Amino acid sequence: MPATACVLLYCGRVTPEHPASAASAPDAPTSDEPSGADPRRAGFLYLLGRIVIAPLARLVYRPRVEGRRNVPRSGPVIIASNHLSFIDSIAIPVAAPRRVHFLAKSSYFEGRGARGALVRNLMQAVGAIPVNRGAGQAALDALEQQRQLLVDGQAVALYPEGTRSTDGRLYKGRTGVAFLALQTGAPVVPVGLIGTDKAMPVGARMPKFGRRVTIRFGEPIDLSHLGAAGSGRARRQATDTIMSAIHDLSCQELAGVYNEVPAQGAIEKIKQALPHERL
Repeated sequence: MPATACVLLYCGRVTPEHPASAASAPDAPTSDEPSGADPRRAGFLYLLGRIVIAPLARLVYRPRVEGRRNVPRSGPVIIASNHLSFIDSIAIPVAAPRRVHFLAKSSYFEGRGARGALVRNLMQAVGAIPVNRGAGQAALDALEQQRQLLVDGQAVALYPEGTRSTDGRLYKGRTGVAFLALQTGAPVVPVGLIGTDKAMPVGARMPKFGRRVTIRFGEPIDLSHLGAAGSGRARRQATDTIMSAIHDLSCQELAGVYNEVPAQGAIEKIKQALPHERL
């Protein structure tokens, strides 16, 4: 979609699609828990988060929530979003009409002292699951965790860009999200987040109050017609379809490249330069 059309269709809106949905109380969490989680502790913290964090976030950021009814209320679903800020992983669970799980880097769960405990409990309260970040086997292990959640009928949130955008542009999507969708048959709900980078910029230790954010849920996408998960072409087409939908919702400038940490050492630079699939 051209940038001007994108602005006219989405960025020009000043009111939410469903005004009542942003202020209404969230649904009660379901009782089922993903494999490996402590149902009592995770369930209690999630409920506490819904009772405390969600109303507080709505009060502070007055979020515009659009398309909330596009999220299926039951069954497996992948929520694929752009990624601008740490608080994206709070904004999506707060705005979604059902419990959403996402993988967060394990360091968020390993901090010490009062601040470490606060971050750890906050992550658990919004449905986060710790994972070791990285490529190779670490990436495959993360995909397997997410696949199991989908098999269990859960909703998972993923960032196809892989990491936060530091310049506000939308980067090329990695194929892990498409692989999961094609493998499990789960529909993908694209999400466009706007303003979260202003509410808590990359590197900031605390969020800025009073910065309004927008969460746009797009219509579910069925990717099954593109082929099997084992097809590299199908994964790439599915990924591009997802990223196009996210772009239509977020109205970001397209970067046209992957968002990658600069390689360290000659071997890593060669590996990064060679054509390969990013999960």
